[in-house]
Amino acid sequence: MAERLRLFNPGALVWLGVAALAALLSALALGRSFSADPALDAIIRLDGVAPRILVSILAGAALGFSGALLQRVLRNPLAEPATLGIASGAQLALVLATIHAPLWLATGREAIAATGGLAAVALVLALTWRRGLEPVSVVLAGMMVTLIAGAIAAAAILADGRYMMSLFIWGGGSLAQQSWGPAMGLALRLGLAIIAGALLVRPLTLFALDDGAARSLGLSLTRVRLAAVAVAAGLAASVVSEVGVIGFVGLAAPALARAAGARSPAGQLVWSPVIGAVLLWATDGAVMLLEARGIAGLPTGAATALLGGPLLLWLLPRLRMIERPPMRDRTARDLHHPRPRLALAGLFLLALVLVLAGLTLGRGPQGLHLATGTLFADLLPWRLPRVMVAAAAGAMLAAAGTVMQRVTANPLASPDVLGVGRGQGWGWPWCCSASTCPRPVPGLPAPRRGLPRCSPSSWRSPAARVSVPNGCCSPASPPRRSPMRCWWR
Repeated sequence: MAERLRLFNPGALVWLGVAALAALLSALALGRSFSADPALDAIIRLDGVAPRILVSILAGAALGFSGALLQRVLRNPLAEPATLGIASGAQLALVLATIHAPLWLATGREAIAATGGLAAVALVLALTWRRGLEPVSVVLAGMMVTLIAGAIAAAAILADGRYMMSLFIWGGGSLAQQSWGPAMGLALRLGLAIIAGALLVRPLTLFALDDGAARSLGLSLTRVRLAAVAVAAGLAASVVSEVGVIGFVGLAAPALARAAGARSPAGQLVWSPVIGAVLLWATDGAVMLLEARGIAGLPTGAATALLGGPLLLWLLPRLRMIERPPMRDRTARDLHHPRPRLALAGLFLLALVLVLAGLTLGRGPQGLHLATGTLFADLLPWRLPRVMVAAAAGAMLAAAGTVMQRVTANPLASPDVLGVGRGQGWGWPWCCSASTCPRPVPGLPAPRRGLPRCSPSSWRSPAARVSVPNGCCSPASPPRRSPMRCWWR
């Protein structure tokens, strides 16, 4: 009763206000005119807008419930489907199935997504089990699994060209609907997960104790952990299979439920889905309002990421971190190779083989082909710069990672993990689309020879346009909005 009273506080009133705002945005979306034909408007509202609203509520509730289970059973306030790699694993499985076994999606899409999500979280747990599932170790391992799965999925999509680019939109968490089927499926799976969570409430209560005390009371920690993780991973995978990856809702909802006064497992499992549903409902309502204003194409999953970043910064100082290791180089003692010269010689030979393959191997009409003689001489000016740039980039990233690991005493520190690459990738499109100067922006690379050919004067010169084969200034792809788009492509 005390917890129920604590929930009726100003924070709860705030969430009632957010829910009212979400309802208002949904009413505006339902009242919007989509076409001049009233019959077509009715069809779009009935089979498009209304199912989307329900899917946003159900998906938010499912992610909030999944995050609450994971955070309680792993004793980790940063655990959620996105940070543990479940969402990325499910997305990778669906991408690979779409490319290599599309017939499986007709009958087993849920099973494929669940398999990928469970495989990802099993890998994270295996990597951190010896550390006792320490919170920071779990998050770092989940981040690495997420990066690897996301990179493989992106490479698989890009390898098939423009025919698979719609997977990028789906992977960003698009809630656009065309029928009531996904909403009904999510409702059924959420109901089953809630029943399973109700059966786990009593065991989850004992997770407030340490492992020894919980075992002395007869609790099998391994079984309860595996059961809770399986329920959470299956529920998150079902959301990914229907609407794509939506991050940070599973992280934010349990944290906000605890801030509202929910302390017991039962309270968190009740209020986390409610807050998650309100969060995603309001976010998708704002996205639909932007679409009505002419800003189309923004996935709801991308909008929810704006919420997760500040919340992560708020949660990190409140984590019980592991003791920081002393500032010394442990690599020489812990990872010493018995024959370092032999290992270096093997790596050098492997690098030499890869360089030669990159310079001479290619695909032709009859399959793989080895370039020799005149063909090799013709290909060398095109392939050698690319190989040299790749080698230089790898050396620079290795040097940056070495400095970061020594300074932070963190063996997992690297430019991508610390957000350097993501930050530059975020700033690059903004700079290229906003600038109208044909000269290079300081800090951004530009081809020395290609940029002058893409100057505004060259656009008016047919000879200059033809001199750039398949380039942005060629007649096949004329400049669109900004000259900066020429040289960064």
